[in-house]
Amino acid sequence: MKTYYDLLTFKEDASNLARSIMQCGRTYSNIYGVPQGGIPLAIELSHLTKIPLTSTPNGLPISGEEYHTLVVDDIIDSGRTRKKYTDWDFACLHIKNHAKLDSSRSTYFLYDDIKDWIVYWWEGNEEKSITDSITRQLEYIGENPNREGLIETPERVVKSWNYIFSGYGQRPENIIKTFDADGYDEMIILKDIEMYSMCEHHLLPFIGKAHIAYIPDKKIIGVSKLARILEMYSRRAQIQERIGDQVTSCIMKHLNPKGVACVIEAQHLCMQMRGIQKQNSVMVTSSLKGVFLDKPAAREELMRLIK
Repeated sequence: MKTYYDLLTFKEDASNLARSIMQCGRTYSNIYGVPQGGIPLAIELSHLTKIPLTSTPNGLPISGEEYHTLVVDDIIDSGRTRKKYTDWDFACLHIKNHAKLDSSRSTYFLYDDIKDWIVYWWEGNEEKSITDSITRQLEYIGENPNREGLIETPERVVKSWNYIFSGYGQRPENIIKTFDADGYDEMIILKDIEMYSMCEHHLLPFIGKAHIAYIPDKKIIGVSKLARILEMYSRRAQIQERIGDQVTSCIMKHLNPKGVACVIEAQHLCMQMRGIQKQNSVMVTSSLKGVFLDKPAAREELMRLIK
């Protein structure tokens, strides 16, 4: 879920945060705002506390409560930014509840139980918020997001995500149209459907093919709709096992057939590009419902036909 953080709330929270900083008894030589999200808060805190801004986080603490820089960011999410500035005192508005604070220095904050994605008022709009996040990811891996080849990369990534994850915006009732089976009650199979999805654990692709079969009772469905149902569920952050179960559950619900099956064979780049790096491994999963689960003969016929 997303939480939109407006200017009025920001002003009130920044005032409360500034009060906590001034009451701590420490003296700061300047305030440094972490680009990009920390800059609006750093400016506001500088105005409220009268501590000057600095463009670099210099002024390391020398001993005890000596003068030093206060580093400011909007949120501690994964904790990586806080770790980067582990030798500095730190201030932020929000801390995600899973963030790790591995620092002996002080951290000032207002909320530490944040679970939602926060869209701050200075981020302008949702798409800008996402592109800014991608820019920061490029910086994290050591790239210069301002070089020629990367200037438009955040926008291109957002456009590709809109397609890759388009399944979230689709619903079965908008895809499925059923027809009278006219007494037909034999197995219907759509084989070798190309499938692309994204592993939810690493956001890396897994690529393969699926076989979908069902035995109608009173209703049938257009053959292309079987592929569209698969697309709807695969175009999300997924695990392979769940896709098959979602496909079969959807078909059972809307067609009420005698049985339905989905067998998926896929190669996972999270196993090929990283980790164990097994280049030729293929994962096979199946979801069987109705007669495909209960009747060995139906299951054997299915496996023979999809070979």
